[in-house]
Amino acid sequence: MATLILPGDWIKNWEKSGKHEFVQLCKELTEKTDHGSEVRDIQAALYELCWQVVQGNLKLDLAASVLGDMMELRDDMPSILADVFSILDIETGALEEKNKRDHYTQLVGACLFFLPEAILKERLDPETLESLGLIKQAHQFNQKIVKIKTKLFYKQQKFNLLREENEGYAKLITELGQDLSGNITSHLVLESIKSLIGCFNLDPNRVLDIILEVYEGRSDQDEFFLSLIKSYMCEPLTLCHILGFKFKFYQEPNEETPKSLYHIAAALLHHNLIELEDLYAHLMPLDVTIVEEHKQEISEAKQIARKLIMVVVPSEKSEDKEKDKEKDEEKNEKPPDNQKLGLLEALLRIGDWHHAQSIMDQMPSFYATSHKAIALALCQLVHLTVEPLYRRAGVPKGARGCVMRPLRNKRAPRPAESFEDLRRDTFSMLCYLGPHLSHDPILFAKIVRLGKGFMKEYQSDGRADGKDKMETLLSCFLSIADQVLLPSLSLMECNACMSEELWGLFKLFPYQHRYRLYGQWKNETYSSHPLLVKVKAQTVDRAKYIMKRLTKENVKPSGRQIGKLSHSNPTILFDYILSQIQWYDNLIGPVVDSLKYLTSLNYDVLAYCIIEALANPEKEKMKHDDTTISSWLQSLASLCGAVFRKYPIELAGLLQYVTNQLKAGKSFDLLILKEVVQKMAGIEITDEMTSEQLEAMTGGEQLKAEGGYFGQIRNTKKSSQRLKDALLDHELALPLCLLMAQQRNGVVFLEGGEKHLKLVGKLYDQCHDTLVQFGGFLASNLSTEDYIKRVPSIDVLCNQFHTPHDAAFFLSRPMYAHQILSKYDELKKAEKGNRQQQKVHKYVAACEQVMSPVHEAVVSLHPPRVWDDLRPQFYATFWSLTMYDLAVPHAAYEREVNKLKAQIKAIEENPEIPLNKKKKEKERCTALQDKLQEEEKKQLEHVQRVLHRLKLEKDNWLLARSTKNETITKFLQLCLFPRCIFSAIDAVYCARFVELVHQQKTPNFCTLLCYDRVFSAIIYTVASCTENESRRYGRFLCCMLETVTRWHSDRAIYEKVSTHLCSLHCECGNYPGFLTIFRATGFDGGNKADQLDYENFRHVVHKWHYMLTKASVHCLETGEYTHIRNILIVLTKILPCYPKVLNLGQALECRVHKICLEEKEKRPDLYALAMGYSGQLKSRKVHMVPENEFHHKEQPVRSATPANQQNGPGSTGKPATSTSKTEEGPSEDGDRGKDKSQGTAKPVNKANSAAAKVTTSNGNAALNSTKAVKERDDKEKSGKEKKEKKEKTPGSTPETKGENRREKQRDERAGKEERAAREGKEKTPKADREKLKAEEKSGKEDKAKAGNGESKEPSRERDAIKESKTKEKGDRSAVVGSLKSPVPRSESAESERDHKRRKLDSHSSPSHSSSVKDNSNEPKDSASKHHINYNSVDRSKSREREMDKKDLENTQGRSKEKKEEKDRKDRKRDHTVTEREMSQESKRRKDENGTNSSKNSKSTSPSSDSPLSAEKEKSKRSKSSSKEKGESVKPERTSSGGKKESRHDKEKSDKKEKRDSSGGKEEKKHHKSSDKHR
Repeated sequence: MATLILPGDWIKNWEKSGKHEFVQLCKELTEKTDHGSEVRDIQAALYELCWQVVQGNLKLDLAASVLGDMMELRDDMPSILADVFSILDIETGALEEKNKRDHYTQLVGACLFFLPEAILKERLDPETLESLGLIKQAHQFNQKIVKIKTKLFYKQQKFNLLREENEGYAKLITELGQDLSGNITSHLVLESIKSLIGCFNLDPNRVLDIILEVYEGRSDQDEFFLSLIKSYMCEPLTLCHILGFKFKFYQEPNEETPKSLYHIAAALLHHNLIELEDLYAHLMPLDVTIVEEHKQEISEAKQIARKLIMVVVPSEKSEDKEKDKEKDEEKNEKPPDNQKLGLLEALLRIGDWHHAQSIMDQMPSFYATSHKAIALALCQLVHLTVEPLYRRAGVPKGARGCVMRPLRNKRAPRPAESFEDLRRDTFSMLCYLGPHLSHDPILFAKIVRLGKGFMKEYQSDGRADGKDKMETLLSCFLSIADQVLLPSLSLMECNACMSEELWGLFKLFPYQHRYRLYGQWKNETYSSHPLLVKVKAQTVDRAKYIMKRLTKENVKPSGRQIGKLSHSNPTILFDYILSQIQWYDNLIGPVVDSLKYLTSLNYDVLAYCIIEALANPEKEKMKHDDTTISSWLQSLASLCGAVFRKYPIELAGLLQYVTNQLKAGKSFDLLILKEVVQKMAGIEITDEMTSEQLEAMTGGEQLKAEGGYFGQIRNTKKSSQRLKDALLDHELALPLCLLMAQQRNGVVFLEGGEKHLKLVGKLYDQCHDTLVQFGGFLASNLSTEDYIKRVPSIDVLCNQFHTPHDAAFFLSRPMYAHQILSKYDELKKAEKGNRQQQKVHKYVAACEQVMSPVHEAVVSLHPPRVWDDLRPQFYATFWSLTMYDLAVPHAAYEREVNKLKAQIKAIEENPEIPLNKKKKEKERCTALQDKLQEEEKKQLEHVQRVLHRLKLEKDNWLLARSTKNETITKFLQLCLFPRCIFSAIDAVYCARFVELVHQQKTPNFCTLLCYDRVFSAIIYTVASCTENESRRYGRFLCCMLETVTRWHSDRAIYEKVSTHLCSLHCECGNYPGFLTIFRATGFDGGNKADQLDYENFRHVVHKWHYMLTKASVHCLETGEYTHIRNILIVLTKILPCYPKVLNLGQALECRVHKICLEEKEKRPDLYALAMGYSGQLKSRKVHMVPENEFHHKEQPVRSATPANQQNGPGSTGKPATSTSKTEEGPSEDGDRGKDKSQGTAKPVNKANSAAAKVTTSNGNAALNSTKAVKERDDKEKSGKEKKEKKEKTPGSTPETKGENRREKQRDERAGKEERAAREGKEKTPKADREKLKAEEKSGKEDKAKAGNGESKEPSRERDAIKESKTKEKGDRSAVVGSLKSPVPRSESAESERDHKRRKLDSHSSPSHSSSVKDNSNEPKDSASKHHINYNSVDRSKSREREMDKKDLENTQGRSKEKKEEKDRKDRKRDHTVTEREMSQESKRRKDENGTNSSKNSKSTSPSSDSPLSAEKEKSKRSKSSSKEKGESVKPERTSSGGKKESRHDKEKSDKKEKRDSSGGKEEKKHHKSSDKHR
């Protein structure tokens, strides 16, 4: 109040001006209208004035008169002044100065005349009043006040307790408890209550309490009591306090709150008579306590889970049990009720979802519904909400169901009439319910059926406007499935029906949605609730128990247990089972068998779990050595195959997973696809097939199924249909094929960077095998329309999709076959004619129609120059046919039919089989038998049609615009090699196709050259193969060798396939494949001399065997893992046909034995392969023959063969084929062959120094003179020696172009002489031929002796092989070795040669040059490499001239021999020439001898084929001239077919030869420096 301060001069000049100023101030303050602030200001002014009086600054009477004047300003001024005195009373009473108190008392006393006494008594202290004389005694006054206050405020006016006014309350209770069924309303009753309150003074609050009590007892009368309460008292807080007091009464331990109280509280809340927030504060327990309790439950659940997972010692178990007992006893003390949950339940029962939701939001999620009563109450509310919609869209046909009575409560959630209405309340109710829907399986089924009904509408509704709503509803249903249905299933006790019901809904979702749900269920749901944590632990515990006891014997009982466990918690169970299978693959069988009690949903979950296990990023898919695929992945793949075959599980997810992995460039998971296709379709892919199985695989589908696979796979019809449907429905068939085809190269170039070579090979094989297997499945299972619709044309596959050509044709092949057959059927129906000829013509027409677009399409696959030699028609024919088209496996059909007959017989003889089963089995076997026979007949007709078609086509197959060699090169590169390693059947096909092309007498196809190129160039091919490709390549070589071996085995067979050649054209029944001279295409004349005869062919075959040995030894000696592994695999495959020659076999055996010793510790897999091969090789040793039995060997001393003959291991087969390691010249029309192959021309005439058949390298008909030959040989040798010293790489130098030119000039000079000599040779009379045979026989005996001596020295043989390798550098694909066998030398000469050879062997072995060297047409060829290039025009002219001259030559006798004799003498006189010849010849002979010692055959080593004529000249030099003459005459006589030679003569010649060799060596040493100098 001291806010207003009176100025001091006012007090001082009070009477003059102060009083007037003060009064003026007060008037102004009273006139202010400031909402009550003026009263405070007046109080302040009066207070200041009175305070001045109390202080003694102003006289009392002056102040009193002013205060008296103030009373007129306002009516309430006395009250305001009384307030001021009241404050001053308190303040002065607290002061110590008595005078101030006295001043105050006097002031009040002075004012009594204008202040009412009552106001002062009300405001002032009793003591002050007593001092003023207003009251007599303060003490009495105080007592009087207390009495009045007690009477006013504390004396009871109304009766609260019933006993205080029992009549009134009794009447009240009777009134409330009366029968309310009549016309009694709450309004009437309220009036009665009011009367009773008034009459009996009843306390209104107590009356309200009694109304609530009676309502509690009559809770069915909601409507009456609620309206009564509403009318009686509408103060919510009072009602809330009374209810709260009631709830508090039951909050003691062991007290139970009655449900009726919860009900009336819920009803009052529902009708908004009270507020939830007000009532919630009165309920127990506190929210904090609830949260703590929830956390404790979760920790306990986790503890239980840990205990179940942990391995517990028995002693610890007993301790745990005691602790658990103690805990249970503690829990027996029942805590007070959770009143919040009780109220929640009551709210749900009456349908007050809004308030119930508010209470649940205050608690942890699912805490409220974890109490069964609340869960059931909420379920009941959901039942009522969905009832109308369920009746319309959810009830299955034929089901009646139990009709639900709706709630009478109009404020309850509205029932849903449409799916859209579910979003209003139902979905949120279900979400609050969560896993506790498990308490009500019926509601579970209803929700699932509603979901099914929705999905039908969703799938059928095509309206765009409602699409968004439907999508929203779909996401709602998916959420319900995730948060409610699946967790609830986990808490249900093995309810298989619910599982199947749920599958009815889930199968309508795409697998992506389903797998997402399973993933959530497995990885997240189980951690969301304490109950689910426990359930998970219990499931794992039970799964462990079952899996520990699962065996093959108890599959059924264990399977039932697994089934029971899987109905509720499949994800947890399968996760554990799969983890066990990854460790123990022997569980796969029992587990697969035990899964037969699963529900459809469980099978689907199993598929998801398998995919998740496969995709586990924490697991390595390789073993630690990084060379093999992890065993866990292999186990899972095996399980996939078995499970998906046996049970009806959807495959789409798994197939998509594999596709995605391939797309990401990962090929490990192809293992899964391989297993699935193998098990479901019964298509095995293995390169370990037996020959019988392989034969069966070339037949029809039935024969394949019966005899083509290791396991007899039955009943794959349904499973293969399922696999096919999955692929087609999800459009995965073609993408998988294309991705696999592309991934083959991806494995090597993209994936293979960091990986071990062995692993890369395995992955490549796996990728390739799966492609072959998968393609086979599609071809055999897809209908024609499906296949053609999905597979694009060959040019699109290759150019647009970048599919490798072999894979593209593999995919297209069945399409062509389908199209041809369907077109053929069309043509047959169009014109009905049964004659076989007509059918064949129609078939050919169908082929033309189908294949002509293919012929056009393939042109874009290769550069234009390719089609200069191969026609697109030939290319497409090769790639589009299969073994099924080429031959009928009659033996395989017969074998399978006999098996079935034996089976029928066994069934009949078995008395244990019941009759009906016997009958069934017999019927099955008979039906199969009929099917097989029908299939065989069908295939036979088909093969005949195909062969006829090929016969018509063959003339246009090969153009040969470049060279024969070039044609063969392209055929090998683009057709044979890519396909022979594609599959085992393709390997056989390639070999058979070559044979077929030969048998068809295809123009311009050189069979010998083809075989020669295949056998001579295997090192690089073998080295670049993977393991499985090696097997297939080995199989191909084996089939090629089988054909060659068959021809080699018997002259009659050989002549059947090769002789009677008159011309190049096929009309005369000729086989151009064995031509040794190729003339211009228009020339029809032919001669027996152009054909490779039987004995020379045997030489060629021996040479091929030698080449194989050489290549094998080279690979084995490299030390490279892949070289060694692959060659061992190839050798194992070709074992039936190679080695046939004893010394070659011994050389191989020795090298393989060394591998066994070296690799035993280092590389066990190589050791195992080598040991396996070694054992088989030893067992085959008894079938090997000495070399002289394998081919006819003659003693070299007797022959004077020209050098060009020697240089042609290849010359035998074809001129073109000839020895040349590179294929530059060989394919030219025979000229080259002539040059290189004396053997080709005439084996028997090897001794004939004229070598009549062989033409010169530039195409002239004349042979090289012996002198020219020697000079060329000398140059070669000197060149070789120089290169050896410089590069330490023996035998690899080519000759320069200048040397070639000089050779050609010499050849021309010598032409006439040689022509004359050949004429003499061809006139050989019959008697001479007889003599020759006898001579051959004696020669064989000598060789056999020599061979036996040498066979005891395997190390020398091995060295010899190395020696021959050094000589062979650059020798590529020679058809024939020199036709004469090398001659064995003396032991002393051998030891020297061995020493020399070992030096040479220390250098790297030569490797074969690749077969693509044919492109150069320049005359680069060296005699050592046997490269001969021709000018095609000159060649053809010279060939014509040669043929003309040959006719004349037949008239001449022995003139050639005499001329040759003369030439030798002339050459001897020339000292320089002789010297060079001697040194070169001695070196060459030494080399020959080395080869002889290891190979026992001259034809074995291409570089060891030194001219025999040169040898003879050496021997002449070391002996007298008369001896020389005799020596030279003998072979001439022999070769011309003269008289028989005596044994004595033979011995003599042998001795001479030995002396020659030793003499030659000395000469060689002597002239080494001069050779070097030159």
